[in-house]
Amino acid sequence: MDLEKRPAREAEPQPLSPVQAERHPEHPPQPPRAEGCLAVAIRLPVRIVVLVLVVPVRLVWDALAVCGRFLYFRGLRPVGRGIGAVLTWLFKAVFVWPWVGLWRYVVVPVGTALAWLGRVLVVVPSLWLYRTLLTPIGHGIAWLARGIARGIAITALGLGASCAWLWRHLVAIPAAWLYARVLTPIGHGIAWLARALGAGAAAAGRGIGAVLTWLFKAVFVWPWVGLWRYVVVPAGIALAWLGRVLIVVPSVWLYRSVLTPVGHGIAWLARGIGAGAAWLGRGIWAIVSTLCRWIFVVPLVAVWRWVLAPLGRAVAVVAREVGDALGHAWRIAGHISLVVGRFLAKLLRWIFVEPVRWAYRTVLTPVGHVVRDAVWRPAARAVKEVRRATRQALASARESVRQARADVRRMLFGAPKRAVPVGAVPGEPVPVPAARREPDAPGARTLGSSTTALTKD
Repeated sequence: MDLEKRPAREAEPQPLSPVQAERHPEHPPQPPRAEGCLAVAIRLPVRIVVLVLVVPVRLVWDALAVCGRFLYFRGLRPVGRGIGAVLTWLFKAVFVWPWVGLWRYVVVPVGTALAWLGRVLVVVPSLWLYRTLLTPIGHGIAWLARGIARGIAITALGLGASCAWLWRHLVAIPAAWLYARVLTPIGHGIAWLARALGAGAAAAGRGIGAVLTWLFKAVFVWPWVGLWRYVVVPAGIALAWLGRVLIVVPSVWLYRSVLTPVGHGIAWLARGIGAGAAWLGRGIWAIVSTLCRWIFVVPLVAVWRWVLAPLGRAVAVVAREVGDALGHAWRIAGHISLVVGRFLAKLLRWIFVEPVRWAYRTVLTPVGHVVRDAVWRPAARAVKEVRRATRQALASARESVRQARADVRRMLFGAPKRAVPVGAVPGEPVPVPAARREPDAPGARTLGSSTTALTKD
């Protein structure tokens, strides 16, 4: 009996019918395969022996598999889960829950309290200070800066307009006239003369260049070309043939037949001499290295170990102490320099700063106030009065000139016809409307800065 699955035996080919044979001539009918008696005699004993050997092994394997599955599902996996749960709980109890509690019950309340304190002590006062103090101060500074910038801009515009007018009437207009009336005709004449001279010179230059080119070729080019083509090239070919026959071929024969065997012999001799010299050199090197070791290295090591190392440690101790002393002295010198600097600063303040401050506060400030009140302000007031009187005189003169011009026009061309207003009685004089001008008063509005200063005063 077979306990293992075996592949299905191939179906033995059945003999084809005559009709199938006619339909499939490429598959001729095959006779059934016969088995020998030896195969039938060996098959049964072999199967019995294999069965006897395999069944115990399979039973043991299945038993071990069942035991392993039972042990895994009923023992190892529950124990592993329990150990994992215990280790997880221990990990959380040791590493997670303390930090969670610290965060939840300590850090968060403390952070909330600190945030509230920061808002109450820093943010709210800062906002109040910004809105109540800094914003008005900033607005005032901005207003003052705008006023100063506006004044500077007006002054700069006036200066720029004056400079532009002077530049136009003193430089630009005379320069344009000089360029258009003087320099342009002179330049046109010079350009015409230069073109004529250039054309003549170009024609003469072309003729002279052609003649000189032909002469240069006839004297310097053609003779050398003929010499190269008909003398140098044939002579070079002949010399190359002679050099090859007389030098190259004998040199090649000499190299191959004489120099190469001699060189091989010399190389063999050199290799032998080199091998002997190498052996002799190795011996000499061993002797020299041993002598150098015992003459130089061993004494140097002894000197280093028994003399230089202790001496170096002593020098290191001395250097450390010297360094500590230098550091201590450096610090003390720093304190002393600080004291001296403070003393010199106080001395400088007593000698120069305080006398200057005293002189400025006690002498210069009262003198400046006296000069301002007794000299500068009266002078400025007098200048303003002169400006006002001059302005009034100029206004009166302009009005007189205007009236005189109107009278002259009336005398020459007659009085203009005026339309009778609505509601007026014919034949009665029509009242002349007053001119819409500003009154000539000391405080009248003008475009100048002096009147503004006067109004402010």
